[in-house]
Amino acid sequence: MAAALFSFASPMSAQRPAYPPTRAVDVTDDLHGVRVADPYRWLEDLGSTETGAWVDAQNAVTNQWLARTPRADWSQRLTSLWNSPRVSVPQRLRNGVLFYQRNSGLQRQAEVVAQSSPDTPPRVVIDPAMISPDGSVALAQFSPAPDARHVAYGLAVGGADWEDIHIRRVRDGVDLPDTLRWVRFSNLSWTRDGRGFFYSRFPARDSSTRLSDALEHHRLYYHRLGTPQAEDVLVFERPAQPQWFVHATTSEDGRYLFIYSTAGADTRNRLAVVDLVDSLRPQVSRAPQLLVDVDDAEYTVIGNSGRTVYVRTDLDAPRRRLIAIDLDRPQRAAWRTVIPEGPHAMGEVAMTSTGFVVNRLVDVASELSLHARDGRRTGTVPLPSLGTVTALSASSQVASFYYAFSAPLVPTNVFRYDARARKSVTFHVAATRLDASQYQTQRIFATSADGTRVPLFVTARRDTPRDGTAPTVLYAYGGFGIAVPPTWSAAAAAWLDRGGVWVTANLRGGSEYGEAWHRAGMRGNKQRVFDDFIAAAQQLVADRWTAPAHLAIMGGSNGGLLVGAVMTQRPELFAAALPQVGVLDMLRYHRFTGGAAWANEYGAADDPEAFRWLHAYSPLHRLVPGTCYPATMVTTADHDDRVVPSHSYKFAAALQAAQGCDRPVLLRTERDGSHGYRPTDRQIAEYADLWAFAWAATGGAR
Repeated sequence: MAAALFSFASPMSAQRPAYPPTRAVDVTDDLHGVRVADPYRWLEDLGSTETGAWVDAQNAVTNQWLARTPRADWSQRLTSLWNSPRVSVPQRLRNGVLFYQRNSGLQRQAEVVAQSSPDTPPRVVIDPAMISPDGSVALAQFSPAPDARHVAYGLAVGGADWEDIHIRRVRDGVDLPDTLRWVRFSNLSWTRDGRGFFYSRFPARDSSTRLSDALEHHRLYYHRLGTPQAEDVLVFERPAQPQWFVHATTSEDGRYLFIYSTAGADTRNRLAVVDLVDSLRPQVSRAPQLLVDVDDAEYTVIGNSGRTVYVRTDLDAPRRRLIAIDLDRPQRAAWRTVIPEGPHAMGEVAMTSTGFVVNRLVDVASELSLHARDGRRTGTVPLPSLGTVTALSASSQVASFYYAFSAPLVPTNVFRYDARARKSVTFHVAATRLDASQYQTQRIFATSADGTRVPLFVTARRDTPRDGTAPTVLYAYGGFGIAVPPTWSAAAAAWLDRGGVWVTANLRGGSEYGEAWHRAGMRGNKQRVFDDFIAAAQQLVADRWTAPAHLAIMGGSNGGLLVGAVMTQRPELFAAALPQVGVLDMLRYHRFTGGAAWANEYGAADDPEAFRWLHAYSPLHRLVPGTCYPATMVTTADHDDRVVPSHSYKFAAALQAAQGCDRPVLLRTERDGSHGYRPTDRQIAEYADLWAFAWAATGGAR
């Protein structure tokens, strides 16, 4: 049946598409004595009529090409697999009320619901469909007040990083007149009295260029309900470091405010605390006390017991440990280790009334352990299979907690761990229309160029022939200390359902093995990440899962950079490349929006040493005319204000000009979408296009 559905004349055998003409300009930069041409610089002007017309013309070519594929069949199967109820992990307030999100399956956005206890029915608090029926305005975040009377929530046009914050009264669903603008990269952290919250924002700016302008002067404010934003209290800023980010969280008991500041997107941070004195009459203008004023490690507050603060850190422990800081003796010499660094990376940690829950990554798969308040290990939580605990939610008031579990063949299920019975109780079971018994996930390892062992999770039908013919997608990220553990994806399930192989690789640059794993793949070490990805592809070929003629690579954001770098270094190794919202111009990324914040990870071309390694792998600058590159679909979105779409525009234009064979190079730009946001129907439509393209490119259409 699958073969019949996908029997058609492959567009890969047709002539190359008739691409829209792309004007080249004579623009050349002198960077440290090296002349660097930038003929498509004009595509950086995102608001120009010419750029808009060019994007429309590119989308038209892409749609015309895809019209000859069975993307409608892909859309139908994706819709079926997506159409399953799902919920997020509940947040328990001090009065026992639970807040979480749920989606019945195909709702464009998940709604926010509340229930007074695990056994009472939930009621809708925020329905995004009532705010934005077409999903063009995203519900970006929400934060309930400790007394459950109000919920602060953020709305973002097109899902952009810029948010407007609103406050809804839970009792009757009416919004207060308060509106907070220019909010970005911010928590919404309430004071325990429920009368206000802390948030972070940038100064007001010109709205016409807000999606591309550089970011400076992030500041922390306190907003009291019923007052105009102009009266908000400035709590913390770093005027001497205009490109630093600041955000804050309040302690569950309401006594303390913990303030984090970071040099851009660095995993290391500085930490300050404000003693609010009286949780029900908080003194929000008190001066912060510095706990850490050097950015030498990560410091994440897990919770507190009185004046003892528990902090997860990788200081002198690259796989992380849990320490206790006494606010009456905050000197480093008095810090105490509670849970020492172990052989496996410590991920999320949550605090309960009896101790701590720790999610560790054991060769990337989760292990959930229980610890007493003094750090002693008291047990483990059995997990359903090899997979990932994707979220933890606990309260220092109760011993039980919530967690979510997912695996490549297991949709995200949510459990409540009953501490008294010492067992997990189902809160939500996600159904799936994929018969998981026909498939299996295997953890294998590849050996990188320098001998480093790189984990891969390979999911395929049990009867997949190991003859090198299976259409395969290899996905990875490899940066910013972000792990890519094995989890469920409805999109990946659709690929598996047609007989494809789905693989995720855990490259250096992530946090799978701790901070040392991250630092081994950043700045001047970035080539190691690309080597790891190449080694993963070669392992799949050596193990006869696939062959270069049937292998597609995929990644988004920093993962888009990964795909762009590897396809230009080893074009013969891949049949298809899918760089999504990628950082593809490594010489100018730092000039737009929050790009300067990534210099800690990549280095910036203004620095002569960093320029040398960036220029050596920047995808836009590594294209060689006449080379046969993989069939490529570049995807981006017009409201992406994190990785501006000009990266994708310039790369697609340059690749179309350089392509030395008839393999297509297509650009797909999502309207009213952003770096990571699409409403459900648009997610399905985008994956239908991606899979139709990749299936044809990898030989699945035969």
